[in-house]
Amino acid sequence: MVIDCSIPVIDFRDFPAQSAKLVQAGEEWGCFRLVNHHDVLPVSLMSEMKSVARSLQDFPPEIKWQNTDINPGSGYIRPSQANPLYEAFGLYMSCSEDVDVFCSQIKASPSQRETILKYVEAMHELVVEISGKLADGLGISGFSIEGWPCLFRINKYNFAQETVGSSGFQVHTDSGFLTIVQDDEGVSGLEVMDRSGAFVPVDPCPGALVVNLGDVAKAWSNGRLRTVKHRVQCKEANPRYSIAAFLGPKGTVEAPPELVDDEHPRLYAAFTFEEYRNLRFSTKLQDGEALNLLLIDP
Repeated sequence: MVIDCSIPVIDFRDFPAQSAKLVQAGEEWGCFRLVNHHDVLPVSLMSEMKSVARSLQDFPPEIKWQNTDINPGSGYIRPSQANPLYEAFGLYMSCSEDVDVFCSQIKASPSQRETILKYVEAMHELVVEISGKLADGLGISGFSIEGWPCLFRINKYNFAQETVGSSGFQVHTDSGFLTIVQDDEGVSGLEVMDRSGAFVPVDPCPGALVVNLGDVAKAWSNGRLRTVKHRVQCKEANPRYSIAAFLGPKGTVEAPPELVDDEHPRLYAAFTFEEYRNLRFSTKLQDGEALNLLLIDP
């Protein structure tokens, strides 16, 4: 697949040849487009899941509200003052029981449940593969995300003619390690910030995925990887859908020994993901600046 794209493109089938390019994308952009991943996540399954996403978002509010928190951060997100056009279903995707609970909450059909389960399993495999390839590229041995929580979100942006030009989701960074997004294949809006501080549009690309690195990746890599600021803007009068998997760490976050030496001293104090999320919430610093509060004094 050849893509004219403003952000780096990583070919999933071309490893280890793509390893250095993957690390470079993480260092310079904090995000990349992933292509040729269809042995794990087929285009047909992506299409089926997008259809399910649209049908679930058509449920009446009283059904959506049944998607309650099982773990912190899961559950339905209603439109808010900060993001009035955005809503999302949420569930943890650690096991099939998570999908069962979610589908029972909102009374999803058996066929919808089957599609969600297949998609979650494929997405989790991609999360494992991509995070492992990133660690390999950085020279980290024995890296594993076993037991790490992975949150799954089905997003809708309620765009209409009167909202064109407004914000679909405010500027932010993701708090976790990495996020894999199946973006809307037809409706634009996603923008990422480059190193100059300018926002770059990530236009729709059917069959491809977008991977964003989060705050935890920056701290874990001792500042080597970049956490990418991004936002969604309403650019046209059509509803916009995306599906995302957010990988968050288990246990203590700290840079591995391979990334710390005399020339690269440890930058961040050790922390847990729960501590960091609470810090972001209490300080209302949602664009990666909360990490500065964890810097170790020189």
